[in-house]
Amino acid sequence: MESPATSNTEVLATIRSELREHADPARAAGAQAYMRSSLPSLGVRVPEVRRIAKDAAAAAPFRSGEELRATVLDLWRHSEVREERYAAIDLTANRMVSRDLHMLPVYEEIIRTGAWWDFVDGVSGRIFGLLQAHREEMTAVLRAWSTDEDFWFRRASIIAQLKAKAATDTALLAAVIEPNLGDGEFFVRKAIGWALREYAKTSPDWVAAFVAKHSAVISPLSRREALRRLNGRAARR
Repeated sequence: MESPATSNTEVLATIRSELREHADPARAAGAQAYMRSSLPSLGVRVPEVRRIAKDAAAAAPFRSGEELRATVLDLWRHSEVREERYAAIDLTANRMVSRDLHMLPVYEEIIRTGAWWDFVDGVSGRIFGLLQAHREEMTAVLRAWSTDEDFWFRRASIIAQLKAKAATDTALLAAVIEPNLGDGEFFVRKAIGWALREYAKTSPDWVAAFVAKHSAVISPLSRREALRRLNGRAARR
């Protein structure tokens, strides 16, 4: 029996040291307050965190998907500042694992233990990558998430296709939104509006018809967000 993969300690050390070198104390307090987080912030901007994670992985490449997963979970579970968790998510952008279904438990842990919009939204694009590569399995997963008792999983199911454009599976999009139309949770209602607004850029007629069909149950927030671009288009005519 093979022993579990160990973390890439060089990547971890580089990320941790570089993040602290780029700390901005003046920005940190505001960032922590904005996120309503008990986890301290260094005040490092998101693009800079992304660059640090990418450069660290390039300087000490992962030898396998197993090593990458171990490193991501190590950084995530032992994070002392919020930016370390951002960097953990950024490491999952590596092409080595973009179609690897073994990443699903990693994303599930991030959603469950992160339990805030920046972390959940941070892995949504990765989940779409898995959906593209494993359509049948991930369709079942997202349908199950859409009725999960944890509303962060429901949000994740709704925004998973956010950047899909013409590749959007509209049957799946409807299936994950419909059970949540009457949900009173702000982050779910916002996700519904966001997902529909984004897809309206590709298929405004589909979104308009969907909103009209569910007009009796869709929340005012979701409706407003979903139709924002459509209303603007109508006004310009």
